[in-house]
Amino acid sequence: MLKLFLWLRFLRKKKIVFLSIAAVALSAALLIVVSSLFIGFINAFEHSAVDTLGDVVIEPPMRITNYPLFIEQLERASVVEAAAASLWGQGLLYLGKGNVRAVNVLGIEPAIQARVTGFKQFLHKQNSTAKEPSFALAGFVEKVGGFVGIGVATEPDEETDEYDNQAAEQILGREVILTTGAVSEAHQNDGTTAQVKKKLIKFTVTDIVFTGVYELDKSFIYLPIDQLQQTLYPGETSPIAGRIQIRLADDAQVDSALAQIRGLWQGFAEEHLGWGPYLIRETEIKTAIEMQYRYIAEIRKQMGVLMLIFGIVSASVAVLVFCIFYMIVETCRKDIAIIKSCGATSGSVASIFVGFGGCVGIAGAAVGMILGIIVTKNINTIEEWIRVVFGLKLWRSSVYIFSRIPSEVDLDSALPIALSAVLAAALGALVPAIVAAKTRPVEILRYE
Repeated sequence: MLKLFLWLRFLRKKKIVFLSIAAVALSAALLIVVSSLFIGFINAFEHSAVDTLGDVVIEPPMRITNYPLFIEQLERASVVEAAAASLWGQGLLYLGKGNVRAVNVLGIEPAIQARVTGFKQFLHKQNSTAKEPSFALAGFVEKVGGFVGIGVATEPDEETDEYDNQAAEQILGREVILTTGAVSEAHQNDGTTAQVKKKLIKFTVTDIVFTGVYELDKSFIYLPIDQLQQTLYPGETSPIAGRIQIRLADDAQVDSALAQIRGLWQGFAEEHLGWGPYLIRETEIKTAIEMQYRYIAEIRKQMGVLMLIFGIVSASVAVLVFCIFYMIVETCRKDIAIIKSCGATSGSVASIFVGFGGCVGIAGAAVGMILGIIVTKNINTIEEWIRVVFGLKLWRSSVYIFSRIPSEVDLDSALPIALSAVLAAALGALVPAIVAAKTRPVEILRYE
């Protein structure tokens, strides 16, 4: 009770203690916001990789022929929920007079792709329908349908960095032309050479894709995989693919699933593709998150450096607490002497100030956590407010990949930060507590 009485007395008489609480709170809030934003960005990057690629990706050094048979083998495995094939290409997309875009072309089967990835939720028109997504154009069976990224249809606003959905919708139903090339062999007197022939694909835009990832939205279009194969590889009679994307079963263990998928791939490549050990070994079979490892590792390094810098700056909290508590000790020497003269030990006196420092840390850490959570949860609103008031756009999807700032609080890092704030405040009060413990009542009260 004596300790509580003294703590409340210090708070009432020494208002400067609230400055140390504010310092602890601001430091904790700063570190929580920084760590949450970095971890949120990493999580968003990993989540977007899984949403666009699936859980596991098979990328061979050569095209895969007769891939439906391999997908059938994969889906019979207990660790695999679904698998889909895709085919890559590049070209120039003619959208209208004076409007030509360099694009990446992805050949897919939308319904199967949606079972493996989060593709359906990216579609502007078909994301809310009960039907499986499709390229089909109602009433025009003979026409080829295709999807375009929202960044292909329109540019984000310079000030708000947001896409104009109404402007993007104007491309729906429009017939556009993709110019690409097919490689063919030409026989000449001195041998066989490869020739590139210009190919045109006319298709009608049936939907718009908005993944929220700038690089994908600005340059990707999506066509039926069989149509793209006929154009790029007219000599191929069996279905071909450049990549296999896999969704694992919910109860599958990643390591064991990868081992099983590698075994299935080796058997298929040897038996049906006639590949040797070198080509099989060169085939990359990785999780979508592993494919982003290098980029994520660099982000974690930058996060570590920034947290170290802010951590050093926040260490000034301990210095501030030390100064404030030393001042309290110096101005309350009479009270300390009276307490010791009544029989209190030096350890009890020291514990009063160390405990008070811990209470200051707990109060500051609690306020800091609340403040950090509020700022992190509303970071997009704060960023928009800064844009409106100061005309300064801090977050651009063209620079930071995503259209919005990740705003999830990372409690795994917030709790250690809060505990560190409490410890820093207690350490700051330690030296003044030792000084108080060494106070000699006879010297203080001699002339009282």
